[in-house]
Amino acid sequence: MITLGEKLTNIGIALVFVLSLLLALVSLASASEEASSSAKTERAVFAGGCFWCMEGPFDKLPGVISTRSGYTAGHVKNPSYRQVSAGSTGHTEAVEVVFDPAKISFDQLLKVFWKNIDPLDAKGQFCDKGSQYRAGIFYQNESQQASAESSLAMLKNSGRFQKPIVTEITRGSVFYPAEDYHQDYYLRNPVRYKYYRFSCGRDKRLETLWSE
Repeated sequence: MITLGEKLTNIGIALVFVLSLLLALVSLASASEEASSSAKTERAVFAGGCFWCMEGPFDKLPGVISTRSGYTAGHVKNPSYRQVSAGSTGHTEAVEVVFDPAKISFDQLLKVFWKNIDPLDAKGQFCDKGSQYRAGIFYQNESQQASAESSLAMLKNSGRFQKPIVTEITRGSVFYPAEDYHQDYYLRNPVRYKYYRFSCGRDKRLETLWSE
């Protein structure tokens, strides 16, 4: 004959088993959701002059997973900084943005891009001149192309600028990561970065262009 104590013990064991099973299912569902989310990431590539200055504005956005400085739109494989800065490879300094489209859209990234460049300068950006510092949107698919061209048209029709907008919109090509010492430069070398940004007149020019 099973006593009351034994029955309660069996019930307790059964409850522990059920709870353990439920926790395991919840954990599995969570892991599956995270994997699904990470599988849906997208990438965007923007150029806005010195790539040191383009990482920060995107890094702070919710939904942006990572940024990486590099070179794109050139004709030399695996270019070095020295080659690109000489202006002979056709590349421009750019930043690759990996983002979660469920949390932030490409259209939102475009708004941040425009507010961090001088769209009227065909010779470079701010104090950096040459094709290696030209601004551009390098779309990765047809959807990004449509969004980029739409944002450009809206800016042109806004009447904000009297001069023509010369920022290029080009199909993305190979993106070559820059050397390690360029990555997260604004975080690893904050004093030098702030001095460069100030002496280049970047913020002063952006204020002139985009202040309401």
